[in-house]
Amino acid sequence: MAGLPRRIIKDTQHLLAERVPGIQAESRESNTCYFHVVIAGPQDSPFEGRTFKLELFLPEEYAMAAPKVRFMTKIYHPNVDKLGRICLDILKDKWSPALLSAPSPDDPLANDVVEPWKTDEAQAIETARAATRLYAMNNI
Repeated sequence: MAGLPRRIIKDTQHLLAERVPGIQAESRESNTCYFHVVIAGPQDSPFEGRTFKLELFLPEEYAMAAPKVRFMTKIYHPNVDKLGRICLDILKDKWSPALLSAPSPDDPLANDVVEPWKTDEAQAIETARAATRLYAMNNI
């Protein structure tokens, strides 16, 4: 980890040493700023009972710049686009582990997903559940 900014080293060591329930993270040996992450869908959400793969990259400017996060598992969510990118505002200003617990249709990234979420939330939640069963893995 020599040559990396101190903040990245500190946060990386913390992430790997103090496991958070429902989250697994492993850094790449060749690049300690890049992580393979698996998160469990939160209880009482359409994503409950399944896990999602993500990739996380800490830029050199971190913590002044947001981490780059992308869902590798396909997900039906108004704040995640078809390529797995998460809405930038959520990463910069409104980041919360509750991303999966509380989708925000007022700050969408996936325009094809947000309209159903705004007009018929119950149906959007059912669609999210069906997509989760189809694409996400069984729990960790």
